[in-house]
Amino acid sequence: MSYSIQRALPEQVEALCAIEREAMELFRGHRAWRFYAPVVMPPDLLRLAIERGLVWVALSDASGEPVGFVWLDTEDEAGIGLAEIDVLPGWGGQGIGAALLEHACAWARAAGYRRITLGTLADVPWNAPFYARHGFVEVDKRDPAFAFARERDLENGFPDDLRVFMSRTFEAPGAEDWTVWPAPAKLNLFLRITGRRPDGYHELQTVFRLLDWGDEIRLRPRRDGLVRRLTDVPGVPEEQDLAVRAARLLQPHAPAGAGVDIELEKRIPMGGGLGGGSSDAATVLVALNHLWGTDLTEDALAELGRQLGADVPVFVRGRSAWAEGVGDRLQPVALPQRWYVVVDPHEHVPTGELFQASELTRNAQPATISSFASGETAENAFEPVVRARHPRVAAALGWLNKFGWARLSGSGGCIFIETKSQERAEFVAGQCPPSCSAHVAFGVERSPLLEALARHRGAA
Repeated sequence: MSYSIQRALPEQVEALCAIEREAMELFRGHRAWRFYAPVVMPPDLLRLAIERGLVWVALSDASGEPVGFVWLDTEDEAGIGLAEIDVLPGWGGQGIGAALLEHACAWARAAGYRRITLGTLADVPWNAPFYARHGFVEVDKRDPAFAFARERDLENGFPDDLRVFMSRTFEAPGAEDWTVWPAPAKLNLFLRITGRRPDGYHELQTVFRLLDWGDEIRLRPRRDGLVRRLTDVPGVPEEQDLAVRAARLLQPHAPAGAGVDIELEKRIPMGGGLGGGSSDAATVLVALNHLWGTDLTEDALAELGRQLGADVPVFVRGRSAWAEGVGDRLQPVALPQRWYVVVDPHEHVPTGELFQASELTRNAQPATISSFASGETAENAFEPVVRARHPRVAAALGWLNKFGWARLSGSGGCIFIETKSQERAEFVAGQCPPSCSAHVAFGVERSPLLEALARHRGAA
């Protein structure tokens, strides 16, 4: 019975929950059983982790069905937790659990984490003894890092003497190893066009809201000066890819011979107004500035980014911001904690066509931060044009408006609503019609890219 390990998909949530329930049966008769039996693995949290690339599945080569999975759960800048690892009992004894564990550990190390931690049972062979064989050691359960887990055990009546906590530390990635970096998406909470410049560009006002969800970029430094993209991106030739162009733009500032292999995992819909290409470029600039030892300042990186696109600087600086000019004059803003449902109607909206539209409002009165904060400024100048010209986006806006105030992000075609709770966001996303796809994301003030940079600097 052969298998392969791949990133989990949202549509596999139900299958993974079923695997967890079958694996739980192995504890029947153990003293922990009466505490485990009523506990249900939360599908919403699992789906959120899958969206963020923190879950991997073992798939049967024969059927293509999941037979095991591992789920990581972010903790802090230095460490990441192992939330769950399960294998179907009928597939036990084939090393699947070990392969999943090592796969997750390899990713965590490449992402700059210095340790991985977990809570488990001391006296079950496939728990603590299994992890010990893979480099985990028992740690003091009184560590404040485990306070929440122990409080949860206490609330459930779980005997404290059954629980042990274990940790495995990682060496920093080597100079020519793969490293993993996030490229987060953004939303435009409003977008106003206030004029046109002599060079033909439009004067904009907007608020960029960074999200905790987006693409993933893998980088492996080279010493031969080559910049290679190893991932095929449909519709984007390598020479036109902003990630490749960003690496080459930084090369003159790097030591002689600096090169890189680039792999991209695209999650942000292309052409959706979520800044995917710009974010990829910013991530390459920030990450290679560290990996190549270029040591350019944030201002210098932002200026390089501006040469690639007006949205790149906000991703380089890594903070939600009020933006003016062509979107490159940035002022950080404090925004309330909010969840977002981002919906992709799967309709391509050409930005150039929108800017040339005769019905586009190009001379709106300038807004202020206070008018935005009060809710007075909230429109997107492109929305009326997109509604008139792109029926799938218009239909999606009509559907999403049933749950709140649906807005267009950037030049579209992705749309979104804002909610105050994850539960509400998950509910709305669960109602998404088959013609669209929905993602749940949290708005952040500090970009996941900056968090990753801090981890990698610490690991180094």
